[in-house]
Amino acid sequence: MGKGKILIPSAKDIERLINMTKKGELLTNDVIREQLAKEKNVQVTAAIPTGVYLKYIALASEEEKNNGNKKVTPYWRVLRPDGRINVKFPISIEDQVALLKMEGHNIEEGKGKKAPRVVAYESKIKIFQH
Repeated sequence: MGKGKILIPSAKDIERLINMTKKGELLTNDVIREQLAKEKNVQVTAAIPTGVYLKYIALASEEEKNNGNKKVTPYWRVLRPDGRINVKFPISIEDQVALLKMEGHNIEEGKGKKAPRVVAYESKIKIFQH
């Protein structure tokens, strides 16, 4: 990756970016990492901690939902870099597809072991203002 600084992100920063999305907007792991790197003025954000924290954020959101909280972090809006649904999230692929469809997205079925993918996801990626 060359010389420079690497950011180990915080779960709060990742959750803040997810909560900035509106219905119909999407993020990918890479977009989150790039945005945090820009904000913190570093060259790159570490991938593995970002993925781990995304899973924790999803687990916490589901726990909040199970406790009756209606406003939770919409983690299902975070896709893998290729637009596929994140199979490591705590709800089923079918439930993620249903949530994304309710937000207006078209989903293409996965082939073989590949997860379903949001059609034209690139055009729906949240653009952050600097």
